[in-house]
Amino acid sequence: MGLKKHKISVAGPGRPKGVANKSTILAREAIARFVDGNAHRVQIWLDAIAETEGPLKAFQCYTDMIEYHVPKLSRTELTGKNDGPVQMVIKWKPTK
Repeated sequence: MGLKKHKISVAGPGRPKGVANKSTILAREAIARFVDGNAHRVQIWLDAIAETEGPLKAFQCYTDMIEYHVPKLSRTELTGKNDGPVQMVIKWKPTK
């Protein structure tokens, strides 16, 4: 019978869940600077796209652009017990 060897971890706990890595943060900042620096041109570009390719294509370009500037929100649904409706109970504190 031999002794079991235990591995000792020297790594830290790592990045907390949900925190973007440095590359993502830098990319978002670069896109934000581009959008902010070209805000006066964006309307001109969108108008030109709408003229040549239609308003739907201009809208798609706009939403594609802001997708990287404004984070998407995930849909959440609240349900009560056993996927039933949510019940709110309000009780008044009795006065003495």
